[in-house]
Amino acid sequence: MRSSNPVFSRRGFSRDNGYAGFNTAPQAGYAQGNTYAQNPYAQNPYAQQGVGAPPQAPATTDRMTMDDVVVRSAITLGTVAVGAVLAWVLLPVSGTSYGLAVGSALIAFVLAMVQSFKRTPSPALILGYAAFEGVFLGVLSEMYNSRWSGAPFQAVLGTMAVSGATLLIYKAGWIRVTARYARIGLAIAMAFLVVMAVNLLLVAFGVAEDGGLRSFGPLGALVGIIAIVLGAFFLTLDFKQIEDGIAYGAPRNEAWLAAFGLTLTLVWIYVEMLRLVAIFSSND
Repeated sequence: MRSSNPVFSRRGFSRDNGYAGFNTAPQAGYAQGNTYAQNPYAQNPYAQQGVGAPPQAPATTDRMTMDDVVVRSAITLGTVAVGAVLAWVLLPVSGTSYGLAVGSALIAFVLAMVQSFKRTPSPALILGYAAFEGVFLGVLSEMYNSRWSGAPFQAVLGTMAVSGATLLIYKAGWIRVTARYARIGLAIAMAFLVVMAVNLLLVAFGVAEDGGLRSFGPLGALVGIIAIVLGAFFLTLDFKQIEDGIAYGAPRNEAWLAAFGLTLTLVWIYVEMLRLVAIFSSND
């Protein structure tokens, strides 16, 4: 099952070739006894049909590897970081900076949406998204830091902690990413986003005060924790998609989709962590 939310809909490799994560039979089979290992042609969309044995990979292959994912993720996240640092240094906290931040966020959203609905990864779109997202995060972080000193640094540490813990739990096998797991998690995520959208409308029309569910109080903290847990859930989907993409021999350029997905999820966790740090600092 592939996520239908625009922020998460990029999950799954090679829509052209039929492999789109939880929307395919390989996912369920792979999670139930590794049927792929027993009969790779029955499940691997990249296998050469009609051959009696698995094809031998050539010395130089154009298939995605973990190194490809790591390098492209580093490039994408590095672009976000550079954009954030430049925005922090060059754009002091002001109304103009806020306007630029909102504009950058909208551009980043449009680029992310375009890439989400493209059949193939576009490094230019992904890096463009990362750059504009970085500008938004830089201004946002500086704004929070001006009121809650050190909040961005704590949010970065918190994001690293959540990501590292999720990876360790996933690699330890404590979480099994199956189709049922994905369906339940995605249903919860969609319900959460619908509730947040309704809350935003209520706040905009003055029905809910002080941010409603996103207030800087205990309720806002609870919502933030839920959002971070959902971010960790989507990280597990990312890890599974990357593992399967490598196992199934996805094309090397699909590593850009992996980098895109990881960046989107980490940005989500960072923003929610930033709010959470601010809430706890406000209550001190």
